[in-house]
Amino acid sequence: MSDNMLSQEEIDALLNGTSDNSSSIDDEQLLPEEDLNSMEVDALGEIGNISFGSSATTLSTLLNQKVDITTPKTAVINRSDLYDKFPQPNVAIEVSYTEGFAGANLFVIKQSDAAIIADLMLGGDGNAPAEEFNEIHQSAVQEAMNQMMGAAATSMSTVFSKKIDISPPSIALMDLSAGTGADKLPEDEQLVSVSFDLKIGNLIDSSIMQLLSTEFAKDMVNELLQPAPEEPEAAAVPQQPAPSQPEPTIQEAPMQTMQQTAPQQRPAQPAPNVQQAAFTSFDTPAAPPAEQPRNLDLLMDIPLKVSVELGRTKRTIKEILELSVGSVVELDKLAGEPVDIHVNDKLIAKGEVVVIEENFGVRVTDILSQTDRLKSIN
Repeated sequence: MSDNMLSQEEIDALLNGTSDNSSSIDDEQLLPEEDLNSMEVDALGEIGNISFGSSATTLSTLLNQKVDITTPKTAVINRSDLYDKFPQPNVAIEVSYTEGFAGANLFVIKQSDAAIIADLMLGGDGNAPAEEFNEIHQSAVQEAMNQMMGAAATSMSTVFSKKIDISPPSIALMDLSAGTGADKLPEDEQLVSVSFDLKIGNLIDSSIMQLLSTEFAKDMVNELLQPAPEEPEAAAVPQQPAPSQPEPTIQEAPMQTMQQTAPQQRPAQPAPNVQQAAFTSFDTPAAPPAEQPRNLDLLMDIPLKVSVELGRTKRTIKEILELSVGSVVELDKLAGEPVDIHVNDKLIAKGEVVVIEENFGVRVTDILSQTDRLKSIN
């Protein structure tokens, strides 16, 4: 056959939109439309896009890293195919809805990616090896997913116009090739997968997959596309004026009864003692209270710290480290110059050093004026 001619197999492949290289994990083929049609697939993708958009912002704040989550890819897969999709160890996080919906989501992420997220949550630089993924790291990833799904539930509450809440996530290691963690997978034979490309700074460029049952997925889509008809029930309430016919008989009987029993229900009561209210006159202003002397005796026992400063100087770190026994530190004051007297670290006076028996003392020679004291504060 000529090189410019296509074989029948190649023509069929082009018409069916398939090729021999279509074995990528991300390029899932949908099952027949009776399982999940294209509109339902788009609706699930939009739900995931809105909820995980807010989750990315929350995760970025927790990890102090730039987080990008791409538009989700939704597909229907068989449960048995998951054994081929997850050949390496993974971490499974199960999140159940406690209000708004009845169902659960299972998030699957590579163990190596989960180890990086855990290390960042614990204050590391994200270079922890995946082999060190212990219980502490599991708790860190569990808390990160709890914050992410909490933000997602808030966004979904806005989309569905009702309160949606989740339970604390549960986490487990899943290695299907070794036969561990398979109990975390939903029991349905056909599952809905929503895959996201996850990028965290320069540390993670991977994917995260959300698995949920087809029935739960259809419930969310139906409620999004066909919300519960609450308006007809509210419109039926105004049809209650039917009891308008018996109203005359209902009103006449009580009126007659009231007229017959009225004299009996009014016993004689003593006249109330009514007195005229008395108000204070504001015409003449009240005399101001006599000025009382300030009682300074209450402050006399407050202790104050008095210190005397001989002088100051500045030295470099090198000069301080070179100090030894016998070293002399020169101060910024001359010999015989008055020393500074501080009260509570505020300069108030100057004086000269004296010796009283065996103790040093200071004789006040000058009291600083109020202006000088204000300058010394600065």
